[in-house]
Amino acid sequence: MSDVSAVILAGGKGTRLRPLTVFTPKPIVPMMNRPFIAFQLEMLAAAGVEKAVLSLSYQPNKIEDAIGDGSQYRSKVRFVTEPNPLGTGGAFRYAADETSQTFVVLNGDILTDIDLAKVLEQHRSAKADATIVLVEVEDPTRYGLVETDGDGRVERFLEKPKAEDVPNLRSRNINAGIYILERSVLDLIPHGEHSSFEFNIFPTMLEKGLNFRSFLLRNGYWRDIGNPSSYLQAHMDFLAGKVGLSLPKTDSQSEIATAASVDGVSLIGEGCVIKPNATVRNSVLGPGVMLEEKAVVENSVIWAHTRIAAGAAVHGSVVGRSSFIGRSSSITDGTVLGDKATIPDYSIT
Repeated sequence: MSDVSAVILAGGKGTRLRPLTVFTPKPIVPMMNRPFIAFQLEMLAAAGVEKAVLSLSYQPNKIEDAIGDGSQYRSKVRFVTEPNPLGTGGAFRYAADETSQTFVVLNGDILTDIDLAKVLEQHRSAKADATIVLVEVEDPTRYGLVETDGDGRVERFLEKPKAEDVPNLRSRNINAGIYILERSVLDLIPHGEHSSFEFNIFPTMLEKGLNFRSFLLRNGYWRDIGNPSSYLQAHMDFLAGKVGLSLPKTDSQSEIATAASVDGVSLIGEGCVIKPNATVRNSVLGPGVMLEEKAVVENSVIWAHTRIAAGAAVHGSVVGRSSFIGRSSSITDGTVLGDKATIPDYSIT
């Protein structure tokens, strides 16, 4: 699709995901041992959208080094760094490819297996100026809601509802952070000025009577991975087969002792060492992770080159790269450790 290009809004500092994003910008935090944004680029490519602009701000060089020209993800990637924070609308306007007529815009923290080709098909058949993807959530109080008519036309945007108002809502459909926009929308956005899709651009579109449509994601997977608990849950969902995205086959070339116990669900990165009587269940180990004798990792994500000492146990946690968990320590559910963390022997977190 030569007339369609993508803009991925990837400039945030990832503050909700700290401490994991102190040294690693959110677009390239490891997801199933791959840079997170790889899944977005491949999703775009599967829909025939091969040109993608990454709008960056925080630690842009690290992202550029990790992604390169995008060819390994079947994409042609260009990087644009905001001169100053421009908001979601301003960042899109600054980064958009001037030669394209149609744009796919993605928030940089959305994991989904949506079929974008179907969204584009509906957008074109409706001759829409804009299409916003919606997803129904159980608890809408953390999100802004989008109300539509019976034909899927967007009618209004609602601020985060109060809990007592939820039973009376017309729907629980929220903005999924995926938009298809025509050039007519791009022309509404002032160049170089701060603006927001949610608070500026979309209300203006409704005021002007543009053909603003919605696409409801009914059966696919969707998750905002912007905080540690959701980031961990995304891995658990991958391991449970709930995410309809493929993973490249890898030969981990790891050293796993015969007496170790590693289930068939866990993902073991390249060059890991798992010693006798160590146990790995329903977890993801990054490259070069070491588990010493009788160490246990369960329902957790361990980033690269971390060492779990003898008898230590990690449950339901995320551990940053190059960390050390001391002998017989216990890392309990919900713990999040940043890079190069050191937990002394016999500690309990």
